[in-house]
Amino acid sequence: MEGDYFKMPTSFISLIILMAFILICFLVIKRPIYEIMVLGYIVTIICTGRYDVFWKNLIKPSTNSLFFAVVAFLLLAHILDETGVIQQVIDIVLSFVGRFPGGAGYVAVAISTFMSALSGTGPGNVAATGVFTIPAMKKTGFPAELAANIETSASSLGPMIPPSGTILLAYGILNEFLPESQQIPMSRFWMIVWGVGLWYILQRVITTWLYCRHYKVQPMPKEDIKPLSESLRTGWAAALLPIIILAPFVIDAVMKPTLTNLVTSAGAKAFSDTLLIFTPGVAVVYCMLISRTSVKKIFDILKDSFSSIVPVAATVYFSYSIAYVFGDIGMDKALAEVVTSFQLPKIALIFVTILFFAIIATILPGSGSLAIFGGSFLAIFAKAGVDPILIAAVLPALTGALSGMVPPVAVALYTAVGIAQSDIGKTINMSLVWTGAHLLVTTMIMLGLLPILGL
Repeated sequence: MEGDYFKMPTSFISLIILMAFILICFLVIKRPIYEIMVLGYIVTIICTGRYDVFWKNLIKPSTNSLFFAVVAFLLLAHILDETGVIQQVIDIVLSFVGRFPGGAGYVAVAISTFMSALSGTGPGNVAATGVFTIPAMKKTGFPAELAANIETSASSLGPMIPPSGTILLAYGILNEFLPESQQIPMSRFWMIVWGVGLWYILQRVITTWLYCRHYKVQPMPKEDIKPLSESLRTGWAAALLPIIILAPFVIDAVMKPTLTNLVTSAGAKAFSDTLLIFTPGVAVVYCMLISRTSVKKIFDILKDSFSSIVPVAATVYFSYSIAYVFGDIGMDKALAEVVTSFQLPKIALIFVTILFFAIIATILPGSGSLAIFGGSFLAIFAKAGVDPILIAAVLPALTGALSGMVPPVAVALYTAVGIAQSDIGKTINMSLVWTGAHLLVTTMIMLGLLPILGL
């Protein structure tokens, strides 16, 4: 017992030192974020005393397929830009929405929300759809940091909207907690989660509208907007590129039983696991064909992209490494003990829970924090008189959605920064507004102030 008492403060001190180090280096010394994350990993190892995991966690991100997928899509974004293919796609989008103030922003919210729900991953979706939505927003007058945040916040909805795998995890945790007589069918749970998700989608739309008014985003001049017939005539081949990129995700989401029957469950799983890896490669080949770009030119483009891609890749890589170290020292259990050791009233419990997961989101991936803490928080809230079904439906918003938005382990945000080529400081500062709005909606739902469809 005594050992546990001293272990918990050590975990907290390590986290506090890391956060202070990052803030000082970023705000005071003004070092680049990728350099800070590299040094932050070393600081984390020293503070925790876990020298035994230094090499393991330094190498471990290289075994994470999502890291390579993020890098691959960043390279794809650069190729699309340099070959002019992305401009053809943007011209078509602008033919539809360029006449409306902020139209490209609302398109980004809609497309990224839908696609992230299919892929279930915020960072992966930022990489896949951001190559189209972010340049379109910048073209219509959005500041780069705003375009990055709109794409990040919309893509972060993926883990909390069906058919995301995170929803299946939340449903499994709920069924383990509820007695068999009180368990609900998956279809009803999906409806409830969609009811929760609609409030977050509305929040994204309203926040986008407010920022458009703040920055006075105007419709594009009519002379800069091509007629739809002209943009389709010159860019119809490029317009197929989003379909080529997004179709595999749709197939995987809606045809999994068919794929399982055709190629066995192992084959269907392999298809799902490799989607984010092979899709950008296929897109590059298609881009080369329609733009008539030689292999040599592609290599030259890739060589020129290193100065912009490598810093983002390093930031993402060492973010994962830091998260792995905190997982090894049991930071999750230490924080859980703090919450469960107090018998808090409902309102206080809600605020502590939201703060708890906001902190967890800075160091752990969303699926991990949901799996570790989900059952405990269902029990805690049930004792406080809160419907555990509602809490299960909200937990993905507190775990998977937040983990990509909250620095320092904000992989989705860093990916968007790489595509938008935005100032990292301005982007992170603005992300606090989007994260705050997300948590405000969460608070209102948990307090019962917002009606939920199906509940």
